Amino acid sequence: MGRRFDSCHLHHLFFWIYILRIDHVAYRVKDREKTAQFFIDFFGYKKPKDLQEGFDIQFEDGTWAKCLVLEPPEKSDNSASWAMFDAFGLEYHMPVEIFVSSGCEGSIVSDWVKSHNGGNGGIHHIAYQVDSVERVVSEWKGKGFIEFASEAPIRCPGLVQIFTKPLEVSGIIYEFIERESQGFCADSVRNLMNSTKNNKF
Repeated sequence: MGRRFDSCHLHHLFFWIYILRIDHVAYRVKDREKTAQFFIDFFGYKKPKDLQEGFDIQFEDGTWAKCLVLEPPEKSDNSASWAMFDAFGLEYHMPVEIFVSSGCEGSIVSDWVKSHNGGNGGIHHIAYQVDSVERVVSEWKGKGFIEFASEAPIRCPGLVQIFTKPLEVSGIIYEFIERESQGFCADSVRNLMNSTKNNKF
């Protein structure tokens, strides 16, 4: 006889179908190059060949942030999927990407760094890749959670993203990201950063 699922099991099965994987972990820090070098030296991460210097974000008030993307050592230049297979044919996901940012004096990023970890910053958010950002937002709101940083998901070609506000239960922000391609969109990064401007912590 096949396994029977009660409503609780079905709910959790439904939830995990659309939570696909941890996509990236983002750090806001005082010295992005120093943080990046730590991950390169001790975890084997690398800068993408086409993004060795990262990219800049310009805000409307004249401030700026600089961002670095780090890829896990398992990722090849032409890798189209995060799924890999071990020697026994079992599928697994390669480690997450690391996103590191720092900002000029008075920027959203710099202000956040100053207020965390003695002015050194740290983990800002963890991003979960999902099959539908709108579906996640709808389900969370249906459970009474309405603390998202923007009224609607932020869109860029191939990407849909949204931040929660910082959660007291964990102390960090969660991002949901829906992908049709790999990489990041500078416009979306700026809009996501702007959505955190009025966070209380």
